[in-house]
Amino acid sequence: MLPTSSISDLRTQISETRQAGSGVSIISMVCPEIAATARPGNFVNIKVNASDQPLLRRPFCIHNVRGDIIDVMVKSVGRATAQLCGSTCGESIMVLGPLGNAFGTDTGDFDTALLVSGGIGTAPMLFLEKRLAAEGHHFRHLVGGRTRSDLLTRGLSNCSTATDDGSEGFHGNVVELLRNHLASRPSSERSKVFACGPNPMLKALARFCKERDISCELSLESIMGCGVGICYGCMVELNNANGEKESMLLCREGPVIDSSRFTS
Repeated sequence: MLPTSSISDLRTQISETRQAGSGVSIISMVCPEIAATARPGNFVNIKVNASDQPLLRRPFCIHNVRGDIIDVMVKSVGRATAQLCGSTCGESIMVLGPLGNAFGTDTGDFDTALLVSGGIGTAPMLFLEKRLAAEGHHFRHLVGGRTRSDLLTRGLSNCSTATDDGSEGFHGNVVELLRNHLASRPSSERSKVFACGPNPMLKALARFCKERDISCELSLESIMGCGVGICYGCMVELNNANGEKESMLLCREGPVIDSSRFTS
């Protein structure tokens, strides 16, 4: 978890909203204190309005940082996200962040970064791509969805796609796409997987990487009412170093975890 001194709770205004896909919006906010210390994988907790409905804040991965501006990618799935997607420029919101830990891009144990995502799981990938490029790493995006409209690739570079129904890209799921991609690469190439998406996809990916001894980090999702470990709403069960199940607060020890902790 980031030091408390690095976390800011800001009242700011929405500076821009734009469509990224069906029911998905990119919301931009001027948050200089958060933008200055954010790293790929961090998230923010947003209070969408001043009323008590909805009462709790909602967590969103930081999609991009542009100077003093941070972007989040929001899919309309409930009251709070619908309000945020329907917001207009100038509306006031509260933003807490940056929260959580970050992807490990500086580990030095890989030649190529493989950014694997499914659906709204592409949310942290643009920010991650920019960090990898700045550090001189080779990268490739592998993006999956049920159908073409689920693919959220806008702004991403060097992408391969997969759809369950074959409407675009590889006909199959994104883990199968990863298998095909690795088969075409030199066996000496060291790859590291960075992933975000629905839990069934992440579990399958974690098993795949464990069987092949591929380094892999996953960004998980959970209900995070406070984002700092007070409300205990984001308790998840993961493996510890001995392979035993243990409970942890995702906002404090995540949302990025080593994939070995997520295998059954």
